[in-house]
Amino acid sequence: MNHAIESRVRLRPVNRQVLAPAGCLLLLALADAAAQQPATVPAAVAMPRPTAEEIETVRRGFDQFLASTDVRTRTLVTKYPGLLEVRPPQPNSAIVPNLAPMFQAKHQANLEVAAQGDAELLFMGDSITDFWRNAEGNFAGKAILEQYFGKWRIANFGIAGDTTQGVLYRLQHGEGTGFKPRAVMLMIGTNNTARNSAGEIAEGIGAVVQELRTRFPQAKILLLAVFPRGRADDPVRTTIAEINATIAKLHDGEQVHYLDIGKEFLDAQGNIPADVMSDGLHPSARGYELWAKAVIKPITAMMEGR
Repeated sequence: MNHAIESRVRLRPVNRQVLAPAGCLLLLALADAAAQQPATVPAAVAMPRPTAEEIETVRRGFDQFLASTDVRTRTLVTKYPGLLEVRPPQPNSAIVPNLAPMFQAKHQANLEVAAQGDAELLFMGDSITDFWRNAEGNFAGKAILEQYFGKWRIANFGIAGDTTQGVLYRLQHGEGTGFKPRAVMLMIGTNNTARNSAGEIAEGIGAVVQELRTRFPQAKILLLAVFPRGRADDPVRTTIAEINATIAKLHDGEQVHYLDIGKEFLDAQGNIPADVMSDGLHPSARGYELWAKAVIKPITAMMEGR
């Protein structure tokens, strides 16, 4: 490539004003994702990862093993290198801040709430938190919220469909500034189960907790276990149990308080009754009431500085 042309291409500024709104959001989101660095993960939930020296040691051992095999095996490995190779762990996407373009509008709405500066209780999460604002429908939590938490000024920063990486992005891009909540209720991670392992999700939740501690050092954090979903024999229940066993280690009894209220949503067989979560995931009005009753005491203590 001609270096003069290459230079002009690299230095030419993007005229964001002429982009269509959807295209603008997509390009900005992709640029942000490329620029983001993995968030800090508390040691209590960090997965063990090999060092560069350990990976090199394994590579040398692999090369020695391959050299000792027969010619046909070496030829096949050379022809199909993916058959046998040393593969360092891939980066954990659950700890790399990244917000899907479709969530940008709600993120902007949250920024407006943060800028008002008066929120004293923060709800952070995905759709399960988002739907506390619903006044009607199958997943309506508004009446319950007003009954149990109405005496406090609440910032509900739940966004339906969001993930740990989305929450990290949002906190780092304005939702973590402008106000000083006394308490935060966090429940996140269920949407990561479609693409991340239990260990990766626990790291993601841990990174969110660390971000909250950094952004709101005066706030107490009620870290909720990931809620049960599906039927009792659904494999995702095993993943959720592994996540919760790990993030429970984040409890310090001072700033971070871990609480598992999952059993409140289950019947004697471990299933979720239809009148609690009609789709096996999102609470109904009864589900929200069970949730509120289970957390009102610790949240009240946090709000009162106890």
